[in-house]
Amino acid sequence: MNSHDVLLIAAFLALVLVPAPFLGRFYYKVMEGQRTFLSPIFQPVERLIYRACGIDPEVQQDWKGYTVALLAFNLAGLLLLFAILLLQGALPLNPQHLPGLEWTLAFNTAVSFVTNTNWQAYSGEASLSYLSQMLGLTVQNFVSAAVGLAVLVALARGISRKSSNSLGNFWVDLTRATLYGLLPLCLLLALLLVWQGVPQTFLDYAHALTLQGTDQSIPLGPAASQIAIKQLGTNGGGFFGVNSAHPFENPTIWSNLFEVASIILIPAALVFTFGHYVKDLRQSRAILGCMLVLFALGLGTSLWAEYQPNPALSALPVEQGAPMEGKESRFGTTASVLWAVTTTSASNGSVNAMHDSLNPLSGMVAMINMMLGEVIFGGVGAGLYGMLLFVLIAVFLAGLMVGRTPEYLGKKLEAREVRLLVATLLVMPVGVLVLGAIAASLPGPASAVTNPGPHGFSQLLYAYTSGTANNGSAFAGFGANTPFHNLMIALAMLIGRFGYILPVLAIAGSLAAKKATPVGPNSFPTHGLLFVSLLTATILLVGGLNFLPTLVLGPVADHLTLGF
Repeated sequence: MNSHDVLLIAAFLALVLVPAPFLGRFYYKVMEGQRTFLSPIFQPVERLIYRACGIDPEVQQDWKGYTVALLAFNLAGLLLLFAILLLQGALPLNPQHLPGLEWTLAFNTAVSFVTNTNWQAYSGEASLSYLSQMLGLTVQNFVSAAVGLAVLVALARGISRKSSNSLGNFWVDLTRATLYGLLPLCLLLALLLVWQGVPQTFLDYAHALTLQGTDQSIPLGPAASQIAIKQLGTNGGGFFGVNSAHPFENPTIWSNLFEVASIILIPAALVFTFGHYVKDLRQSRAILGCMLVLFALGLGTSLWAEYQPNPALSALPVEQGAPMEGKESRFGTTASVLWAVTTTSASNGSVNAMHDSLNPLSGMVAMINMMLGEVIFGGVGAGLYGMLLFVLIAVFLAGLMVGRTPEYLGKKLEAREVRLLVATLLVMPVGVLVLGAIAASLPGPASAVTNPGPHGFSQLLYAYTSGTANNGSAFAGFGANTPFHNLMIALAMLIGRFGYILPVLAIAGSLAAKKATPVGPNSFPTHGLLFVSLLTATILLVGGLNFLPTLVLGPVADHLTLGF
């Protein structure tokens, strides 16, 4: 590493952490209907949406009503996107006359974007029309992120409210999260990307005559608008097949910095939003501290691994630097590793280098980031409500150790909440270990693996981890576009999304109905270094230990086989 690499990491952290407290307060005011500097612009639009949809913003919902509304909205979005992808050949804005997708691929893609996973078993420029990209994928990029933010706000209200049956109104939360929380930032980032050279056009693909005398088709399209929300909404689905390694998605060092920082900008800000809900920003600082510790551990390990010389070349009289295979020479090793760690710490999944080419230990870090439930910043809303589940588990474990009824911010955790917390701990093991084991044990699905030995197993393990964690990135060598994997990974994505959302809303409803006891000197402090240490240990041991045997069979064995 050199000084430029250090400056890159410093600039990245500054772009994320400096605006986070201000943006977090802004989100709190927006979601609670308070006046902001954007109110004169968006309040008339907000009221028009309510009137057009027949929504009474004053009506509150209990957790069951909130859940039913959320599920109905997601089901409608899934069916609409599925239909668009199947019928795109007969729909407008298709200058390339691309046919509709095969039904299992269309279903997989619809589930992927509705669940904020954005797993892509296809190449966007070769498979999807402009209408499918915009009306189908980009719309879901917005609303799937808004759904995650709405669930987080419902949980924050459940923790902060006393003796209440209401968690807010899902339709109001969805509208405000989209209108105020995502749209302005995406417009700003899209303009920055267009300035840097990202295309935003409805023109047909360009054609050029190469030096060899052959015709080359150069894909174009409304890319900047989709890339902006793919990053800020922690979606990750690329307009082009190679995602942010494509020069039209990520043309310069500046676009690379803007895009990688935007991946965790909103998740970091929402940590402060939670602090405003519970009227205690010390909770925000403790949670953010834990996230940064885990992020730094992953980034440090990955950087060390990627700068190791290749053992296969150690006997040759050559001077070795960091291996560049699979990386963009425009960005180099540090920028590629920073992106890989960031995108798997969030449920983003975009890439500016091929993860299949990473050092085995770097690939293992990416897997661990996802196996923990993507709580190291995580997705918009989803990362923080996942982290809050671990906070409640850590509080419960602390209560067991001292022999007291556990409580968090004055709310006692009783049998109902603990059962729901345990249910969330099963989500990742079921999606990764159970579904992954089925795929690995059947000869047909296992043929999707394109490498022998431990690295081949790592490809399959990464795919099912990515799907269940709602991440969407992949080891590039895995042949996922088969009917079996399309349907099985779709199931993993549904389990990974709603296996958390349903218990979270139930916990929120249960906590909202409880009376709060005053926090006194005998209460277990959920801020400070002691709690950050306990929370970090809980995440690593309770969340990650289930996957140790599979990691040994995959990336650890791969590392040792290569002679590192």
